Amino acid sequence: MIVPARFNGPPSSGNGGYSAGLFAGHADREVTLRRPPPLDTPLSMIDGQVRTADGAVVAEVRPPGEVDTPVPPIPYADALRAATTYAGFADHPFPTCYVCGPDRPDGLRIFPGRLPDDSTAAPWTVPDDVSAPTVWAALDCPGGWAVIAAGRPYVLGRITVRLGRLPTPGDRCVLRGALVAAEGRKALVHTTLYGPDGAELARARATWIGIAG
Repeated sequence: MIVPARFNGPPSSGNGGYSAGLFAGHADREVTLRRPPPLDTPLSMIDGQVRTADGAVVAEVRPPGEVDTPVPPIPYADALRAATTYAGFADHPFPTCYVCGPDRPDGLRIFPGRLPDDSTAAPWTVPDDVSAPTVWAALDCPGGWAVIAAGRPYVLGRITVRLGRLPTPGDRCVLRGALVAAEGRKALVHTTLYGPDGAELARARATWIGIAG
């Protein structure tokens, strides 16, 4: 397995959601990231662990845990309005992130804005090369932006995804994120992906970890 450089989160490591989806393959799994996923580096799966050639453990992959209640859907027009308030336009810890980076014209362009209840919403036009890792990536950042704030960056630590079906290229979807609980440096978030008809396509439960700003 290799995480290509274009799928970065921070500049020198893989986007957490995309990397986790790659490690999970096409199955629902729980993936715990033990270190930033390296880019353009051969990785191997050994006994449920993703390792580098020198044996360093990058991630652990297990059967999926519980994925709780989905974040409720909202109309696409409301998600469009929410995206105009995306805090990452003004202050982004990783502005070249493949998923939510405003400086990535070739990225997924998912910009989760806050709603009055502090949940997030974003519209998403599905790319032609959509895959299971793409959906894992799309489910990643909308949850993170329910807790990320100026001077308070977070990165993905663990994610469990339940993928019902892939969206179709060109679909105009809605992504929703919500903070469930926070304690110390850890935050538990939920995210949900809805198709153009409002049907749920996938949901995720994730733990984000605060890092030094």
